Amino acid sequence: MSTTTTGSESRVAFRSNCEIAIHVPDLGQAESFYAGVLGFPLVAKSADQLEFDTGALRLYVNRDPEVVRPYIPSLDVPDYAAARRYLEAAGCKVVSAGAHSAAVYFQDPFGLVFDIIERP
Repeated sequence: MSTTTTGSESRVAFRSNCEIAIHVPDLGQAESFYAGVLGFPLVAKSADQLEFDTGALRLYVNRDPEVVRPYIPSLDVPDYAAARRYLEAAGCKVVSAGAHSAAVYFQDPFGLVFDIIERP
């Protein structure tokens, strides 16, 4: 795990990964807009998620009948469990990712939501 130590505090290394996600109630309408209107190539499609190549960013559109979430940035970490413990100790709240999966998002002290993904 990549960490740095400052005094008695260990920090987890976070790195942006050029992925964002949104949550919408209607994937058909989302596909029509993002692929049809904006012309983004559809890379993958399932019952709960669309994945688009938008150029510099990968856009994940998740089906969520309960909550429309604006753009959610994604950060890579070398150790998900350590990052989760670190974020929770820092006061971040765990937020459900909704119908998409069992994954969780994190809410920072300002109420902004982000995702973390374990990648070496």
